[in-house]
Amino acid sequence: MSGNRVKVGIVGLGRWAKVLTRAARASEALEIVSGFSRSEESRAAFQNEFGVKSAPDLASLLGDPAIKGVILTVPNEQHLPLAREVAKAGKHVYTEKPIASTLEEGLAIEALEKTHGVTVTVGHSARLMAGIRAIGKAIEAGELGRVAFMEANFSNERALELTPKAWRWYKDRAPGGPLSQLAIHQFDVLHYLGGEILEASSTASKLSPVGAEVDDQSMTVLKFVDGKIGYVGSSWTSPGVFCVRVFGAKGLMHYEIDFGTWDTPGELHKTSTLYIQRGKDGYGKREELPVPESDMFRAELDMFAESCRTGKANELNARNGNVALAVVYAALRSIDRQSQAVRIADIIAESHKKLAEGSRNVA
Repeated sequence: MSGNRVKVGIVGLGRWAKVLTRAARASEALEIVSGFSRSEESRAAFQNEFGVKSAPDLASLLGDPAIKGVILTVPNEQHLPLAREVAKAGKHVYTEKPIASTLEEGLAIEALEKTHGVTVTVGHSARLMAGIRAIGKAIEAGELGRVAFMEANFSNERALELTPKAWRWYKDRAPGGPLSQLAIHQFDVLHYLGGEILEASSTASKLSPVGAEVDDQSMTVLKFVDGKIGYVGSSWTSPGVFCVRVFGAKGLMHYEIDFGTWDTPGELHKTSTLYIQRGKDGYGKREELPVPESDMFRAELDMFAESCRTGKANELNARNGNVALAVVYAALRSIDRQSQAVRIADIIAESHKKLAEGSRNVA
């Protein structure tokens, strides 16, 4: 199968590059054949650990005709400039979430698809978890009836460990704290499960004793275009948790993972919880459902490979990545306005306007 796998490069060789490279080893669709970091030491260490050839510079990696796409695992502010270089070289782009530091930059990355005829894949892998897909299939099949309410939480203890040396300490680099770093995953999951999001209202608080600039607690209420509502909570001062619950007229479903296996998703099924509670049956009649073995990181890389092969966008596309980021910015504005609801379409329209004005100024 090795000869049939799409060959890609990877830029930025830190912890997350290693997670994705391990996932790629199990893929029959994609092979990472070249890596680049500005650090010679990082390049050498990555090559020694994974056997992936290191490129001496970005131009060498992009100049390799065998490479059809490039994975970017770099700081958020580097996503746009590097994505632009990758797209100019005619390579398909994969970038970790969020799609960019700002929505304007995210929209500029989305525009690369038309400008250069490439696809952009964004690493919102949480929607690919087996339990989330099971809920999605149940909704689509009508098994839950009309869904009216959803709730989700993604929390961990990050704010208890922050120091001024960490980029997450600062409001301009991690706006909203867990809102932009954790809740964004759940915004994308609920977008997948619930459809288009109309507006967001949010509140936040700062309770960690370390003194970081960022808020460390957030709760965001979402209203969807079809009328359903939901909320996403995120604490940065608690043990790790990731859970989603969907309420329908015929039943509800709940999915929760052991956060300790986030970096090794092939193990998630061993400790995850998935159940359905039907009709008027009570708590004691919940039906525990088996969670299939899956690997969300391998799945997203396989999607990227298919986009590289066909030139067609997949569901982890730039548009969906920008919706998740727009919800973050709508929530941040809502916090500033004492929890006033903010329309997602307004945030996107304003960012399009800023992007167009910026382009005219450059011209």
